[in-house]
This record gives sequence, structure tokens and C-alpha cells, in this order.
Amino acid sequence: MNAEHPQPALLVDPAQRIFKVARRNFVAPEIFRAEKEKIFDRSWLYLGHSSELPKPGDFVTRKVAGRGILFTRDSKGELRALLNTCPHRGAQVCRERKGNAKSFQCFYHGWVFGADGKLRSQPGEASYPEGFKGRDTSNMQPVPRFETYRDFNFVSFDSDIIPLVDYLAGAKEYLDVICDQTDAGMSIVAGSQEYSIRANWKLLTENSIDGYHAATTHATYFDILMSSTDNLATGMGGGGYGYDLGNGHAVLEYGAPWGRPVAQWIPGWGEAGKSETDRIYANLVERHGEARAERIARKNRNLFIFPNLVVNDIMALTVRTYYPMAPDYMVINAWALAPNDESAWARKYRLNNFLEFLGPGGFATPDDAEALEHCQRGFENSKEALWNDISKGMGKDKAHHDDELQMRAFWTQWSKQMFPTPASGIKSVAA
Repeated sequence: MNAEHPQPALLVDPAQRIFKVARRNFVAPEIFRAEKEKIFDRSWLYLGHSSELPKPGDFVTRKVAGRGILFTRDSKGELRALLNTCPHRGAQVCRERKGNAKSFQCFYHGWVFGADGKLRSQPGEASYPEGFKGRDTSNMQPVPRFETYRDFNFVSFDSDIIPLVDYLAGAKEYLDVICDQTDAGMSIVAGSQEYSIRANWKLLTENSIDGYHAATTHATYFDILMSSTDNLATGMGGGGYGYDLGNGHAVLEYGAPWGRPVAQWIPGWGEAGKSETDRIYANLVERHGEARAERIARKNRNLFIFPNLVVNDIMALTVRTYYPMAPDYMVINAWALAPNDESAWARKYRLNNFLEFLGPGGFATPDDAEALEHCQRGFENSKEALWNDISKGMGKDKAHHDDELQMRAFWTQWSKQMFPTPASGIKSVAA
């Protein structure tokens, strides 16, 4: 502790099984400002999926940690992540959200760039020195680091960050399980969900890997699910485990009674659905063996990759990012991911599930948004009511999916990046 911040960010006492998070972490403007530099500028951040750019010339523009990024596939088929800023006078080069283009022209002075970011031409070229177009500084600048794992593309603004494959640590295994649903590759389904929540971004991190809240927060959904045997898979109850995957990443893996297009049948899908899911499951067994096929098809996963990527492999497969705009406000983007060889029948039910439970108009997301916004309102009392408690399951040899190990993994990494030396006095750890 110090005179300026007498309250530590975390209070951890393993002997007493105490793990508390200061509520000021969710409201303090100085914490919000520091997170931009120490968390988002020093982590690998999800940009997009390779399937979003199937052809040369395809592009999308995205905001990543406050930067405008032009994500393109150049004429040679290589993926590029470019800072969407003209090297001439700083104007935004591409003003469209997505499309296909052989080149990009800055509307301010007419400089033209290829899909690889290289300067092609500019008006008044004769007035520039010989070799001007060949200078690196004349091109659109690539992000400092850009790497891919299983078609998930990440950027980092820290040129010295460890390689993505090392950063992902234990999360690689779960991305592999998800991508191994098919040998035909996965693709983002056209369209996206975009919404906002008036709450601190870290609350959505916690919520995304919190199995404890489901039965109460989402009681309406579970009441409907349990009201008819048509909605229930035979012999598939809840229960599972939570895992710390290293580097702040975490996952819940568990069984659940809902239908999964890959490949857990429910009676409401009829005999045609049973034939389809049986075919998918048989293919999984042939490619991966019975044990891995069972895991891929019958287990659900809520995977969190630090600091702000969630891949929900549940009744549908969702990729979600969220960014803080203020201490009490975030914006969320979500996409549906699906196997390329999926039938029209399976795609229909996948998208129904995506909208019914996971979408901003579904059963789950409005519940979660309401809960997080009420937490943010409760934090108005953070000067007197100081602490959140996430100690459930602390000290267990193996954490259940409704324990809070996953959140402790996130907060431990968060504090390591925010306050790297114990001498700072901000983090208090009692052995």
C-alpha cells in the first residue's frame, strides 16, 4: 500500500482461502488509463478469422484497442494487418467496413496503396525524390506483431511480446478441440452482433467464465429447457471442471442437456436431426477415436483468452471480443463460427441457438448485461464496501465448473501486468 492508494488491488491469503478484488479496480479512472498501456498494449489481441477474407483483395476494418486496423488479403493471398492511417498526412485510408478492392485510395490527397499496404502512386509524383515510393515510411504501416493460430488472427502493439503460440499456453489445446469439429475448416458466418453494456469490461471477463451464476441469472432459460423432454439430451446433466490455462487464460469444460449441432441430439430435432448428428458423431470417431469424439461432441467449453477474447463452444459456437470505452462502459462484438461442411439442417439450428441464447436479444445476454450493470451501480459504494470475493473453490485439488478458479487466473495475470513489482504496494499478498 502507499499514501496515494491505501487499498491494494488484490487481497490474497492462501492459508485462509481468501481472494478478494478491490472494487476500485472497476471504477477508478487511473486504473482504466493504466489498463490501456499495461494490458491492451502488451497482450495479443484477436483481430479476426482467416475465413472472413476468402479471396485476394478481401478486407475488413476493425477497431482493436483504440487503433483502426485494415485487415486484408493481398494479391498473393497473404493476410495483412495494417494501421489504417495514411503515411502522408494521417487520414484514415479505408472508410468502408468490408469489401474487396485491388487498391485503397486516401480521399484527402489521393495516395493509392495496394492490399499489401505498399504505396502504388500519388498525385504530383514528379515532385517527390527518386526512390520515394520504395521507402518503408511511404507505405501504410503494419502492426508491430501479427500472428495466426488455427485461423484465429491476433495482433500486438508490443514488438517484444512472446510468440503467439507461447502466449496461448494451455488455450491452444481447447482451440484445437474446437477446430477439430471438422476436417473441412471453420468459417465465420456472415453478420455479427454488436452491442454495449454500461459496466466495466472486467465484469464481462468474469461473467464469461463463471459457472456459478447460470442457475440463478438464467433461471428463465433453464425453466423453459427443463419444461419439455424435447429440449433435453438423454443422460447429459450438468457438471464439469474449471482450468487455469496459464498467462491469464482459463476455461470451463462441462456437460449440459441442450442440443449441439456437433453432435448432441435432442428429441425436438426429430429423426432427421438424429440421423444428422449420428453421422457427424461417427465421422468424429473415425477421425479422432471414441474418447476425443465424445469430448468434442458432448462437452461444452467457455474459453477465455486474456485479456478480452471469449470462444463459447456451447449450444452454438461464438467468438466474442469486448473493449472498454470508459471505466463503466464497454462495446462487444460477436460472431458465429461454424464448420465449412455443415449441412443446411445443422446450420439452421446452430444459428437459432446463436440467437436464442447467446445473442443480445436472446435468453442469456440480456440477463448478463442486467447483472453486470447492477454490479457497476453497486460499485458506487466502493469507497465503503471495498471488496469482491472470488474465493469459491480456493484450495481444491480440482476446481468444479461453478468454482471461481478461472476468475482468479485472470486477476492474477491482470495484477502481474498492472503492478509487476510487489514493491509498488498496490498488490497485497499474504502468505
